[in-house]
Amino acid sequence: MMKIDIVIPNFNGANLIEKNVPVIFDVVEKYKIGKIIIVDDYSDINDYKRLEAFVEKYKNKIVLYRNQKNMGFSSSSNKGVSLSDADLVVLLNSDVIPSKNFLDQAIDDIEKNEMMFGVGFMDESVEGSNKVRRGRGLASWSRGFLIHRRGEVNRKDTFWISGGSSIIRRDMFIKLGGFDSLYNPFYWEDIDLSYRARKAGFVIEFNPDCVVEHRHEEGAIKKHYSSFRVKTISFRNQFIFVWKNINNFGLIMAHIIWLPYHFVKALLRLDLAFFWGFGLAVLKLPIIMERRSRQSKLYKLGDRDLLR
Repeated sequence: MMKIDIVIPNFNGANLIEKNVPVIFDVVEKYKIGKIIIVDDYSDINDYKRLEAFVEKYKNKIVLYRNQKNMGFSSSSNKGVSLSDADLVVLLNSDVIPSKNFLDQAIDDIEKNEMMFGVGFMDESVEGSNKVRRGRGLASWSRGFLIHRRGEVNRKDTFWISGGSSIIRRDMFIKLGGFDSLYNPFYWEDIDLSYRARKAGFVIEFNPDCVVEHRHEEGAIKKHYSSFRVKTISFRNQFIFVWKNINNFGLIMAHIIWLPYHFVKALLRLDLAFFWGFGLAVLKLPIIMERRSRQSKLYKLGDRDLLR
């Protein structure tokens, strides 16, 4: 049986770790999990001390690593995977609680297909008083950008798998360079990695039988970032995705041709986050181009193949 570790990035979420990790241990007992790796992204010192005290109770089961500064989701997740020696790594957000038997079908799917990079879980997202079933992502090319959206959860094909509720092959993750730190502190990193995995010829899928509960309102983003900041980062990363990943000449030209339209539209609605996000992306152009050149060496499929 393949060895499995769990990686959980954390930022000021000691209360979530205290509440959710004991449940995780109960759920994963049958899978002979190697260890849970918690990467603390330079939380406030009091929160970190609380986390340390909790981890002390699980000396042989939890590995705790603390970043020397706040890095972001991509870097923290990458560090966690680098500390693992397992065949498979379960990626969980601190606000995600898995259900019983959540890995049965995922492990089976991976073992049957040597090209399977990862499997995304059914994400029962707690949103106010409702639970929305998420996990299968769709995307299309529209007006010069990749537009992603929630897909119905009755099929296994998916455009990406979530970085906070999925299981991946560790060796493939490392071969691809993991999540791209360009997207720090959050958003688009899992879409980017899934896209690169598929362009490299690997396979991803969504499995509706692998169920987790995701309590977004309890996570770090909602607590520590303003809505303007979140929107700005989202726009910035949307630009980064296109500039770094799209190689098809026709799609590149479409992006350039449609840019004036988007600028005018943003100006009319006084959307400062759009302009701020664009400016932040421009500042990263040198490293975007370097990553574009390096990562494209692994590609076997073209953009049109993935965007049909």
